[in-house]
Amino acid sequence: MGIKPSYIKTMGEGLLEQYPESFNGNFEDNKRVVGEVTTIQSKTIRNRVAGNITRKVNTAKRQH
Repeated sequence: MGIKPSYIKTMGEGLLEQYPESFNGNFEDNKRVVGEVTTIQSKTIRNRVAGNITRKVNTAKRQH
C-alpha cells in the first residue's frame, strides 16, 4: 500500500500500549475495537489505524 503517515503509526502504537489485550491478529476485530476506544470519525482513518495494529500484532507473533 505504501508509506503510512506518521499520525497513523503514532495512533496505532498508542492504542497498543493502552489496550494491549484488546487487539489481535484479525483486522475486523481490531477495526471494531478502534471504533469503540477512539472518537475517530473517518472510516478511512479508522481502517488504516486498525490495519497498522493488525500488522504489528501479526509481525510480533511471527517473531516469537
